[in-house]
Amino acid sequence: MWFWLSLLALLCWSGSDLFSKIGCVGGDDAYSHLKMIMAVGAVMGLHALYQVTLGGVAVTMRTILGYLPVSLMYILSMAIGYFGLRYIELSVSSPICNSSGAVVALLYLIIYGISEDVPAVSIVAIVLVCVGVLALGITESREDEELRAARQSEGNYRYAKSAMAIAIPIVYCLIDALGTFADSMALRKMNEDSANVAYELTFLLAGIVCAIYVLGVKKQKLVPAREIPKYAGALCETAGQFFYIHALSDTEHVGFSAPMISAYCVMSVVWGRIFLKEKLSIKHYASIALVIIGIIILGVLDI
Repeated sequence: MWFWLSLLALLCWSGSDLFSKIGCVGGDDAYSHLKMIMAVGAVMGLHALYQVTLGGVAVTMRTILGYLPVSLMYILSMAIGYFGLRYIELSVSSPICNSSGAVVALLYLIIYGISEDVPAVSIVAIVLVCVGVLALGITESREDEELRAARQSEGNYRYAKSAMAIAIPIVYCLIDALGTFADSMALRKMNEDSANVAYELTFLLAGIVCAIYVLGVKKQKLVPAREIPKYAGALCETAGQFFYIHALSDTEHVGFSAPMISAYCVMSVVWGRIFLKEKLSIKHYASIALVIIGIIILGVLDI
């Protein structure tokens, strides 16, 4: 069962990347990232309601407030990520965003030092991810405009060279890493299921705030054809979390499921090539390969 749960988690999270990209990429909608927060907030709110009423998960205001700093960092990182999807290929953005695990590992090494229990291969994995992300940034910044235009000619979207485009997923990665690090500290004192519901309820509140601003203050309208991908992405995100938790609950096979799920950004690159017609250069793919190898190694060690 662990294999199918891991496969479903991989497909759902990579599907969330794809649908979120489609939902946020509209250049004429300046509020698409906020509408994406609205969609995720609505879906997570419904899941939180199910967990509390039928799942037997207990959550209090104290839990919500205690977990609030972690929730806000996760939500902020996702909002920044959704905003950035308008300016860069999914095939480039997804591997960078998913490098946050390496940043968390680096934070642990900086704060607690390198002990004898830390395998040397983990250091190698962190270096691979960092070098890969750096190489991606250099490749993006130095790419010839004519070559960029040529490789994007058959794609669904066009992207101009921009420092902001590569900086946004890096900022997402750093904030998400800080959230993950804080999460590991917070979960030492609270129940994981209660913390997850607290996060989902906070996301619901963020969605409501965005809805008031977008629909009430800015008088924007929701176009069903444009909103469907957003809610598909939100459903995939929530479903992926469900399958992830249950896949890792099979402790005997975590060594297989963790690296399998951690490689979902590989599928995001594949979906970008198939459905978005994204075509990168050899240097792009070589840099992405370094990031993905590092992520998979860290996933193998997370057992």
